[in-house]
Amino acid sequence: MSSGKVHEIPVMPRASAKPLPQLSLRIDLDGEDRIGPGKIELLEQIREHGSISAAGRAMDMSYKRAWDLVDEIKRICGHAVVEPQAGGKNGGGAMLTPFGEKLVARYRKIERDAARAVHKELEALRSDIARSRKS
Repeated sequence: MSSGKVHEIPVMPRASAKPLPQLSLRIDLDGEDRIGPGKIELLEQIREHGSISAAGRAMDMSYKRAWDLVDEIKRICGHAVVEPQAGGKNGGGAMLTPFGEKLVARYRKIERDAARAVHKELEALRSDIARSRKS
């Protein structure tokens, strides 16, 4: 006689498929001027940490290198992307300017749109590579 209970059979999780290849976007503006994932990540880290030096440390980069990149973005774009923030007990910090916020948002939108546009081709590339490794 049945107890009316339904016994669930445990389902073993499937081995996950290899991750999809990722698109990395660098925008060449003119000549040697470019905006890419590193500069945008630095701006995001400055936003998160409120400091150029802390953002640099988070990216294993010296303060001088971080400051030089911020200065380079300003030169490339013709607008400040970071502004000083009045200090408290630990001194001042830094925050993104409205232009800096807009630059990060626009870059990330371009990146998302590009990734969506090539998604099927990246899936096909992953399949091609998997097939060629098996043969």
